[in-house]
Amino acid sequence: MTQAKDLPVAPAVPVAQLPAVLGALHDPVRLEMVRRLSNAGGPLRCSALYDAINKSTATHHFKILREAGLIERLTLDGQTYQRLRTEDVETAVPGLLPAIVAAANSAVED
Repeated sequence: MTQAKDLPVAPAVPVAQLPAVLGALHDPVRLEMVRRLSNAGGPLRCSALYDAINKSTATHHFKILREAGLIERLTLDGQTYQRLRTEDVETAVPGLLPAIVAAANSAVED
């Protein structure tokens, strides 16, 4: 069986400018999605990225994160995964994701 990490990826949009990236991360739901993806270290099924929202709202949040260039969508056997574009984001805005994720992890632990 093909693993999620081996999935082909559709061409990704470029990582947006810093204000757009920060705007995407400003929302607590999207920040939690990015935190979970970062902590997982690889693609996750969409349903693993949210708890207290419905599927259509999650789809809206995924779209904003994709448009900012933070994540990409992968599909395998009808299952949809999201993957954090860590390397691309690091190239575009060095140090941002590690700092944001560390702060978000710290907030969850408190």
